[in-house]
Amino acid sequence: MGIALDTLSQLPLNALRHPPEKETCGWYIWGGELSDAPDFFQSLHVHHLVAHAPVLVPYLALAPGWRVLLAPEQTEVWYDPALLAV
Repeated sequence: MGIALDTLSQLPLNALRHPPEKETCGWYIWGGELSDAPDFFQSLHVHHLVAHAPVLVPYLALAPGWRVLLAPEQTEVWYDPALLAV
């Protein structure tokens, strides 16, 4: 998965899933605002998410096309077909 480790203390916590490609599962996770910086995301094996963002683990079973936004007293989970566009 692609994860912006340096941002995980920022809110809201965001996750989205693109279709898997090659050896990736399609998940991208970050806190706060999304950046287009080329080094914003780092590669991380999914099983390490427990150590970095355990609150997101229950959502990992969502299929490609789903998004998650978590903030205090706010949980949003929705399907975004734009994530499936090639």
